[in-house]
Amino acid sequence: MSQSSFASRILDWYQIHGRKTLPWQQDKTPYRVWVSEIMLQQTQVATVIPYYERFMARFPDVIALADAPIDEVLHHWTGLGYYARARNLHKAAQQIRDLHQGLFPEHFDEVVALPGIGRSTAGAVLSLSLGQPHAILDGNVKRVLTRWLALPGWPGLKPVENDLWELATRLTPKLGVAHYNQAMMDMGATICTRSKPACERCPVQADCQGLSQGNPTAYPNSKPKKSIPARNGILLMIRQGNRLLLEQRPPQGIWGGLYCFPQVDSLEAVAPCLSRLGLAEQPYRELAGFRHTFSHFHLDIRPLLIELEQAPPASLMEADTRLWYNLCHPDEVGLAAATARLLGYPDLQPQRSI
Repeated sequence: MSQSSFASRILDWYQIHGRKTLPWQQDKTPYRVWVSEIMLQQTQVATVIPYYERFMARFPDVIALADAPIDEVLHHWTGLGYYARARNLHKAAQQIRDLHQGLFPEHFDEVVALPGIGRSTAGAVLSLSLGQPHAILDGNVKRVLTRWLALPGWPGLKPVENDLWELATRLTPKLGVAHYNQAMMDMGATICTRSKPACERCPVQADCQGLSQGNPTAYPNSKPKKSIPARNGILLMIRQGNRLLLEQRPPQGIWGGLYCFPQVDSLEAVAPCLSRLGLAEQPYRELAGFRHTFSHFHLDIRPLLIELEQAPPASLMEADTRLWYNLCHPDEVGLAAATARLLGYPDLQPQRSI
């Protein structure tokens, strides 16, 4: 067993066990594969499939995506998380429309220059859709390779990543690259999993150094742990009848471009926030809070329900970033996960007239 036979064993395994019926593997085009690769970043296949099918039904090609309003794109992304992916997808589609005559580019340098596409994603799109000989190095591939050779070090460190790229490039075959790259992703997703890997079914178990050491899950080495800080956030759920006031976040930052409830940091800031909105100080009712976790901090959410008894001033809607969200006829806009969760609270369900 050696590196020279690694690819052939992976390809033989793929012919019998590899995934071949995923939605983006049908009617394969660079655009369809690209959308799937972006959705699959940080998200499992089973979760992605229904989102992908709805997304492709609405945005069947680059032009449809590029011409759509960003709010509609975010609406179709709501629930997938990591919304910068959707914003970059939309920006990249507009660049393809404007700079590439609406045709997804087929040269590596042009693909990797698009927003939100790195070296591995570009290689995946071009290899899976067009058979071009590019290596990939997503999380699944990193896990397979680091275990097979028992490579030390956290892959997030540049020297370790460079070594992995050199190895991935050396192992990737020139022929059958589409099947090989798909197989490597399938291996990481179904065999060489983070915990409880199915080593007995692995085609390269005979010379897997991590397995021979008796502890394959020690690889890849974990990122040095840091304590995640917690912050407090008070969300003002301002309601009039069946409508709730939402504000669109700035494009950059947490929940960028998504619609959320107005947020303050303390109870003392509630009255100034209402004043900014042209509202007098109002009584409120506190609803059940919860913790929402981002990649680098926890947000402890404290929702306050404010019922307006009188019609709000017209000036409240002067800013085009504000929206009265109708519970009976929901708007198709991108909602932050915490916003969507709160909109499902029993206290907020539409009021029916008798």
